[in-house]
Amino acid sequence: MPSPRPAAVRTRLSPELAASTAGAASLGLVLPTYPQRSDKLPTRGALATAARRAEDAGAAAVWACDHLFWHGPATECLSAVTVAALSTTRVTVGPCVLQLPLRDSSSVAKQAASLSDISGGRLVLGVGMGAHRGEYEACGVDFDRRGERLDRAVLAIRRAWSADGEGPYRQLPAPGRIPVWIGGSSEAALRRSAVSGDGWIPLFLTPAEYGAALERLDKEAERAGRDPSLITRAIVVFVAVGGSEVRERGLDWMSSLYAIAPGAFERHLVSGEARTVARSVAGYLEEGAQHVAVFIADDEPSSAFEDLCCELPMAEALEP
Repeated sequence: MPSPRPAAVRTRLSPELAASTAGAASLGLVLPTYPQRSDKLPTRGALATAARRAEDAGAAAVWACDHLFWHGPATECLSAVTVAALSTTRVTVGPCVLQLPLRDSSSVAKQAASLSDISGGRLVLGVGMGAHRGEYEACGVDFDRRGERLDRAVLAIRRAWSADGEGPYRQLPAPGRIPVWIGGSSEAALRRSAVSGDGWIPLFLTPAEYGAALERLDKEAERAGRDPSLITRAIVVFVAVGGSEVRERGLDWMSSLYAIAPGAFERHLVSGEARTVARSVAGYLEEGAQHVAVFIADDEPSSAFEDLCCELPMAEALEP
């Protein structure tokens, strides 16, 4: 899959960071679909520009997060992914992650197949459960059975994609293999990834916690009779890039996003100048991450993402 790094983007990696980074970084940008400084959704043009700038900066992927019902403005996830797919040529695109139990699996299977075709095979379908009971109530879906619904839906989607279906009413053409990554930081999400996921993409884990979790992922995969190396290791990291006031602004932004006090995110926000943030991202790479999806805690993330990309040796592609 994509994405070769444009020659125009040069790395300014410090010698100590180069020495500490085991491999080149595969970075992705989470699109700004949840404005916190405005009550207006980003325009199609703004999303397209953010996706193109990320690609030009050397990103391996462009992602969109998902909430059907939220306390603030939120662009529908697959609509944003479609804009990203049509605005780029190389990067992987996908939801990070789609709350699959809130949706009809047959419809998602068809949407994903179409997005894979539109993007030229660049789609990764990230799926998960979500953790907000009120959102499930708004959708009329049983919150306490969401894990069971997710497992059934993943199986149903893969059946819908299969070329082995029979009868006149099928999803045609069969899209072939579309990677399915499982989101979530819980032990249940880790086990689900080990058993049925092509990748695992948690969030809100420190590098040390993430490294320990990957060891458990390997053991669970082996227990399920799978080769652990076939599961892509990714993670979402919240980032604020800039000067002395950037941490406070980033924490306030996350507080607004989640409607939780800023202090709840103290250990989950990586902040500072681009080189400082790059060192923290390198910590996840050292622990075994193959892809870091960067969630910039700002309504306009492009400049910060570009600065971060310039501080890391960039991988040529995201390998799902």
